[in-house]
Amino acid sequence: MNAESDERGKATAVASNPVTGDVTAPEGAEPELGSRAPHFIKRSKPLHLSWQVGVFVVGLAVVGAGIVMLPLPGPGWLVIFGGMAIWATEFVWAQLVLRWTKRKVTEAAQRALDPRVRRRNIILTTIGLVIIAVLVGIYVWKFGFEMPWKIKE
Repeated sequence: MNAESDERGKATAVASNPVTGDVTAPEGAEPELGSRAPHFIKRSKPLHLSWQVGVFVVGLAVVGAGIVMLPLPGPGWLVIFGGMAIWATEFVWAQLVLRWTKRKVTEAAQRALDPRVRRRNIILTTIGLVIIAVLVGIYVWKFGFEMPWKIKE
């Protein structure tokens, strides 16, 4: 076992598997960056390259489907992040993008749970609903329940 310390000064233990030589991070730590292909695929450069091409093509198809779903009905962003997760199994840049995205989503969730932010959001929503109700009331008072377009024609 190797003992390494991170920038905060805490010691973290890193264990390696004696059979495969893979390094595993302790619980709670972020996994190592790099390929997660099986060891027998990593040993052969042509096989590993074809594995990476396959992962890229599958991830590209999933991300493309997610982009198509953005204007159409469907979980577009969820599918795009799924494609990024597929890419992250093999490419460091995708792993870094996913880590950044997870960190930003966690920060946004923490900000949304802040009582001051929640109170502000409730007040702004209430004000917006009151303004919409007043505008609808003025429209109904002035024009009645008549729609601005002629439905019967």
